[in-house]
Amino acid sequence: MIYIHIPFCKQKCSYCNFHFSTSLNFKEEMLATMKKEIVLRKNELQNRSLGSLYFGGGTPSILSPDEIKSLIDEVLKHFSFEKDIEITLEANPDDLDKNFLKGLSGSPVNRLSIGTQSFFEADLKLMNRAHTANEAEDSIKRAQDYGFENLSIDLIYGSPTSNLEIWKENLHKSISLEVPHISSYALTVEPKTALENWIARGKVISPKEEEQNLEFYYLSDFLKDHGFEHYEVSNFAKPGFYSRHNSSYWKYKEYLGIGPSAHSYNGSDIRSWNISNNQQYIKKLNASLPAKEEEILSSEDQFNEMIMIGLRTVWGVDLGSLQGKFNDRILEHFRREIRQKLDEGTLVIENSHLKIPEKHWFMADGIASDLFMV
Repeated sequence: MIYIHIPFCKQKCSYCNFHFSTSLNFKEEMLATMKKEIVLRKNELQNRSLGSLYFGGGTPSILSPDEIKSLIDEVLKHFSFEKDIEITLEANPDDLDKNFLKGLSGSPVNRLSIGTQSFFEADLKLMNRAHTANEAEDSIKRAQDYGFENLSIDLIYGSPTSNLEIWKENLHKSISLEVPHISSYALTVEPKTALENWIARGKVISPKEEEQNLEFYYLSDFLKDHGFEHYEVSNFAKPGFYSRHNSSYWKYKEYLGIGPSAHSYNGSDIRSWNISNNQQYIKKLNASLPAKEEEILSSEDQFNEMIMIGLRTVWGVDLGSLQGKFNDRILEHFRREIRQKLDEGTLVIENSHLKIPEKHWFMADGIASDLFMV
């Protein structure tokens, strides 16, 4: 699978620390450089038949449909697409007007991930989103009108501007719009963001973990009652609408990342990441120089990643895979560390897979980190 990072946004959300630029001055040069990177790195993926292609960012919908098609065409020159390939475009509601959707409907893109975040103005203003509550709703309806049935929306809970009743209304609105996939995250205070600064200055109160905990479990129960499957801590889908791309990440499959700050993984022991600087990325690749760094993952690193990722999913960690992959020292550590958690019920073994019971999923990362090799 391939991930393409589009490093441009109209404006900076208050909670975001991803790599992007609000200047489009180098957009054409950036797109040409991305095509060059696709060519230079075309042999890195062992499987040249792609099951998924994902445009993330940044804001991929800041591009025109023709620019998006052009990138897809470049990928097609060097890779083949499986018959049922999933091609996802992350999009902001304010970009999804009739002209954009009409153009996009004629492209191979068959899945939209819409950055809704909330259907309430106060939440959107705190997050410094570029769209309004009305645009959030209207963009989903328009996308459906133009034939996009495989839709995912992002929702953020636990905002200081929200509460449980507002959160319930957000979820009822999502259900009424009949979207088949919802990704939902607790508002997190990331370093060097506007939100962190506002909280430090007392302008905004800090999100409360106990409220986020309550809203998370309401979210899970509500969506399951409405036919969704809770298949990863932050992801819910109607049957047949799991994100194929993200599920591949969670199953440790190889992927190639194109664009500044994009990550790649060989499915085994090598992870790499592109530099997070637009101009340096362009300069290096145009000189046919590597624009990435890489690391060899130690056995301990690989173990920690398998535990962290696997325990966030409904599939859990395959104990047979651990047994065949790691040495006795790591396996003995693993058996020792899980003993107490199995006794207390924060971990269970089902069909030779280690899992966190769903009632403990809000604390999944903490439970997993207790098992790490350090």
